[in-house]
Amino acid sequence: MIVLFGATGYTGRRTAEAMVRRGLRPVLAGRSVARLTALARRLENLGPDNVGTENLGLEHLGSGKLEVVSADVGDAASVRALIGRGDVLVSTVGPFIRLGDPALRAAVEVGAIYLDSTGEPPFIRRVFEEFGPLAQQSGAGLITAFGHDYVPGNLAGALALRLAGSDVHRVEVGYLIDGGGRAQLISRGTFASLVGLVTEQGFTWRDGIRTEPPGSRIRTFVSGGRDCPALSIGSTEHYCLPRLAGTGGLPEVDVYFGWFGPAVRAVQLYSRITPTLLTMPGARPVVRRIGEFAARWVAREPDPTALARVSSHVVGTAYDASGTALAEVRLVSGDPYKLTAELLAWGAQRAAEHGVSRPGALGPAEAFGLEALETGALQAGLRRL
Repeated sequence: MIVLFGATGYTGRRTAEAMVRRGLRPVLAGRSVARLTALARRLENLGPDNVGTENLGLEHLGSGKLEVVSADVGDAASVRALIGRGDVLVSTVGPFIRLGDPALRAAVEVGAIYLDSTGEPPFIRRVFEEFGPLAQQSGAGLITAFGHDYVPGNLAGALALRLAGSDVHRVEVGYLIDGGGRAQLISRGTFASLVGLVTEQGFTWRDGIRTEPPGSRIRTFVSGGRDCPALSIGSTEHYCLPRLAGTGGLPEVDVYFGWFGPAVRAVQLYSRITPTLLTMPGARPVVRRIGEFAARWVAREPDPTALARVSSHVVGTAYDASGTALAEVRLVSGDPYKLTAELLAWGAQRAAEHGVSRPGALGPAEAFGLEALETGALQAGLRRL
């Protein structure tokens, strides 16, 4: 059984549509049964596409209404009741640092397979460091950040590692965006998640996880013949790529996000002064309230016309200890939300049919294998240049 938790949010709705187009029949879960029922009715008009459905078991197909179930992050028992051992729970309920725990904890407790759409470094860190060991004991498989953030970088980095062979000292991943102009490219939910990160620390990998403020470093990439400045960010690549490097290890992993364009230095300055500001008494609640107020002025959904113009580029490069590039892999896709929805749909289907490699907190390539992941990413719209 596949359960989609948070189905009526922007990312959740697009994920539900992607699942139904693949021939899947997820159980739709969320707070409002009325909104879930309305979504289920709309989804009845979507038929499965041909791509990716040829190996579906009969239990995934059928006709009629999708099942809807009420569950609320404020009621942990309602979330836990959604799933059993071996079921697949896909969560799109964010901000994850505030709302993500109930679904994650439920999956761990019952031994389910869990995927989510987060891009929030503090939540990712908790998945790997706090919940990962618990999942190993219970038999659960946890694959966090299984969308545009951060499947492409895991794939590009893993492919670069394989191409480079031995002597890799550092892998660098860059996420770059082009074509959106000044239009709103993120949903209100994504904005709320970004605001929540202001009060949190980030991390990087230097022979182990090292805490650092988000945006500590700037790296300029070249994409489409132009310079693209990007800020350092904590992600799943920091946990997963070193485990793929084999016995030789991987001393350094750096990941950069280039969505801020000309404002990148202002964002970096803000990230540097924020930790000092937050030491003031009562500062954190004030910052959160300001962010919540600001979110009200952000449209619930991004501009669909602008998203249709967007091109997302991800580059993964393997370097030796001298800084010489040994291998580089470039991947490209379009609308990041569409990619996230399609990846979650593919991942849910793959997990339901074949399970994952082992219990615990896993990276995308660890969970499904590099070859299967590359095939699934291509189906989702992520292609190699």
